Amino acid sequence: KGWVKRQSHGEIDDAKLIDGVTGDRYIYKRRGTVEEGPIQKPKRLRFVMDCSGSMYRFNGYDERLLRCMEAALLGMESFEGFENRFDYSIVGHSGDSNCIQLVDFGRPPKNEKERMQILQKMIAHSQYCQSGDNTLEAMGKAIIDISSSHYEDEDDHIVVGVSDANLARYGKFFGCGYDL
Repeated sequence: KGWVKRQSHGEIDDAKLIDGVTGDRYIYKRRGTVEEGPIQKPKRLRFVMDCSGSMYRFNGYDERLLRCMEAALLGMESFEGFENRFDYSIVGHSGDSNCIQLVDFGRPPKNEKERMQILQKMIAHSQYCQSGDNTLEAMGKAIIDISSSHYEDEDDHIVVGVSDANLARYGKFFGCGYDL
């Protein structure tokens, strides 16, 4: 059940007031059975999370690693049950690597235990990794990976990065000429 819009009688649809002034007769809405629209292709998302040593080291000061893990958990829990609409992957980056696989596309964690294991992997990696920063490399790799041609069955491709990196020190934002 829901609102069936563009009806010739019923309650006035507030979004169609201007259309009514211009002469449109279908400005009403009624409660009824809403037909499902066409099946959309799933959205493909890649989350790039910072698992560097600085996240662990400064976690005691401002809880940055905790917030990063909360963001990862929020994402995993938000997409549960929507696997047909969203296909996501979570990778980490640190001084050791620009792509630490945490969640693979098409294989989201099924329960709390699996989500906890992913968060524990983030903590363990940030605790024992080498110093260094691969933020820009990780974002670049994620963009290339997600937009590759063999993922054409998805509707949109989105990359979200979470990092404590000081991007101003690079001088340019992803090499596209924008000064920070």
